[in-house]
Amino acid sequence: MAHKLRLHFCGAAGTVTGSRHLLDAAGRLVLLDCGMFQGVKPLRQLNWAPFPVAPSKIEAVVLSHAHLDHSGYLPRLVREGFAGPIYCSEATLDLCRLLLLDSAHLQEADADYLNRHGLSRHRPALPLYTVADAHRAIAALRPVPFGQLTALPAGLQFRFTRAGHILGAAIVELAYPGASLAFSGDLGRYDDPLMPPPESVAASDYLIVESTYGNRRHGTESVSDALAAIIGRTIKRGGTIVIPSFAVGRAQLLLFHLWQLKQAGRIPRDLPIYLDSPMASSAVDVYLRHSADQRLSRHDALAAYGVATCVADVEQSKALDRSPMPKIILSASGMATGGRVIHHLKHYASDPRNTVLFAGFQAMGTRGAAMLDGARTVKIHGEYVPVRAEVDNLSMLSAHADADEIMRWLGGFSRAPRHTFIVHGEPDAADALRLRIKDELGWRCHAVEQAETAVLD
Repeated sequence: MAHKLRLHFCGAAGTVTGSRHLLDAAGRLVLLDCGMFQGVKPLRQLNWAPFPVAPSKIEAVVLSHAHLDHSGYLPRLVREGFAGPIYCSEATLDLCRLLLLDSAHLQEADADYLNRHGLSRHRPALPLYTVADAHRAIAALRPVPFGQLTALPAGLQFRFTRAGHILGAAIVELAYPGASLAFSGDLGRYDDPLMPPPESVAASDYLIVESTYGNRRHGTESVSDALAAIIGRTIKRGGTIVIPSFAVGRAQLLLFHLWQLKQAGRIPRDLPIYLDSPMASSAVDVYLRHSADQRLSRHDALAAYGVATCVADVEQSKALDRSPMPKIILSASGMATGGRVIHHLKHYASDPRNTVLFAGFQAMGTRGAAMLDGARTVKIHGEYVPVRAEVDNLSMLSAHADADEIMRWLGGFSRAPRHTFIVHGEPDAADALRLRIKDELGWRCHAVEQAETAVLD
């Protein structure tokens, strides 16, 4: 007799971070994604809360892609007792090696900085996990080719389908006795110049779909036109452009556009461009190793990703802030929540000659969201830094499908799922997508809430 599957939403419910969906098949537990909560303090504090079940009872994790809001809690899960395999695509494994170690290094470094300067109320400030924890999580990663059916506990099986979005990103299609479940992960764009479009899913009894841009359409303005205009007016002022960028995916896309602009002579060919993120530089190497998974030829990829000078160490990074010459600095993180870009913002944000250029979605509560909302000051390392620089956003540069593109992907289903669960979106975005699915497709759906449980017959 087929057993019922219980689905517990442990994250990315009412928010775009902390993707964690727990499957319970007659007491056998499998986790879809294991993301870190980011953004406002109440969300970040959820990373420190006990996991809803003992991690030691979870038998496997299936990972949609490498971004930290989907993978960044893995070292903590391992630290708390998880000892099973973590299934992912081959490119996701390579990117997770970078992202998880970088996250652990940053957390250890930030805790050390806070302790040395007495900036934390906690004595001592502790990292969420350590580099050693990250190494243990990486050792548990198990690569699975796209399209291969792979067994999980309790008779479950899964396969990966390409999602676009970033290198290695996957839609997860699960089968269990009597029914099936599809999880979109993060869907990519249909016209992304680097990544292939998201592949269709023919049918599924149940669906978990993201809604990051569920209430928005991406701008139709040319990325090249917007980028050229912003760079042009900034260097005319004698200023520097600081671009907080996600190290994986967004940085490579920005390099591609900057390369195209230089090739076309739309920005000065001698304008220095610096990639000040060791992880982004390493991610370029991963992108080059997996050239078959993307649209660019290897020749063009080498040229595009080589348009910037990689900044290797901290002293070279500091030297960028001492140079008065106009330049472009790409540096992680994309929402200005940590990393080297924080030091650049501290130096450049107060000067009206400069520009701080964001490159896509900024989660509520992040410095990026505050600056785009017009904040006159931002708090960095305990100090309030005035924001006098021009602040812009290339919103059209998102690697996420917008509302129309999500609906286009849903239109590829041959029949309606029994129920669609809407996750990974702010409340307004999730509810807007719910209404479109209901009104345009006639499907049963709802936006899930944190800690909600559903029974899948």
